[in-house]
Amino acid sequence: MNAWFKKSFVLSAGLALILSGCGAKSDNAATNPSPTEPGTAQSGNKLNVVTTFYPMYEFTRQVAGDHANVTALIPAGAEPHDWEPSAKDMAQIKDGDVFVYNGIVEGWAEQALSSAANDKRVVVEASKGLNLMEGTAEEEEGEAHAEEGHSHDHVLDPHVWLDPVLAQKEVESIEAGLVKADPANKADYEKNADAYIAKLKELDTAFKTALKDAKRKDFITQHAAFGYLAKQYGLTQVPIAGLSPEQEPTPDKLAGIIKFSKANNVKTIFFETLVDPKVAQTVATEIGAKTDVLNPLEGLTDEDKQNNLDYLGVMKNNLEALKKALNE
Repeated sequence: MNAWFKKSFVLSAGLALILSGCGAKSDNAATNPSPTEPGTAQSGNKLNVVTTFYPMYEFTRQVAGDHANVTALIPAGAEPHDWEPSAKDMAQIKDGDVFVYNGIVEGWAEQALSSAANDKRVVVEASKGLNLMEGTAEEEEGEAHAEEGHSHDHVLDPHVWLDPVLAQKEVESIEAGLVKADPANKADYEKNADAYIAKLKELDTAFKTALKDAKRKDFITQHAAFGYLAKQYGLTQVPIAGLSPEQEPTPDKLAGIIKFSKANNVKTIFFETLVDPKVAQTVATEIGAKTDVLNPLEGLTDEDKQNNLDYLGVMKNNLEALKKALNE
């Protein structure tokens, strides 16, 4: 977890030197004319919007419509928690009109924005202002399998995009950022945001309807990514590991999960895309359960793209998987 917040000052200094060269072209008005006014897209050009990982890209793309070129820094198939930008990425951040990130996941973002300074760039931290959950993996797992006698640092859970209600708030924040950068197209940004938020509201209704009468309310995941979703719909997430997908459970914790699963007749252990499912498979084998995918949407896989899945499609698949597991 602490790796999210580590800052490499040596890397920063090196990038600053590289960026000073990248910035030379930006200072040449003949090759890169200044915006018509601060915070406004260049006259006659689309906004260049740089986003971090898939949910931020998808939400931004939906709001921007035809008025922006939207790119994602973190490539498909890459796990975003420990990703760090290259010099090329830093140059892209520097030259962007708008930078959109979730917050917390991107522990490198603050330093990158400082190193790749751009006074005219609009920065959107999509989760800013939301009521973020705080806790450790042990606290989230519940009393039945918590480790006793140990203190743990509190960390904020970044996975707000997996709650369709909080996702609406993130879309609104992105809308505000695009309007600030390009006020001339405010009406279109508002129209696009309203249309996408309507779809997120439909998704919220589908979750409420499908889960309200579920036989059980707890579900076991390999990665503690679904706390906001669980809270929104009256469920209890029981994670094997912590907020970081690479975090390995201790032997005592793993034994506690197995004990809890047997006592509560758990029949499905959820694992996720982009991360090795061996821990979930170990628990499932031990208790005679099956495994299934609950996708944290930290990036689309090649299979997702081949199936033309997007945020809404993956979330609907998550709902079907949850509904099945909670009614076994």
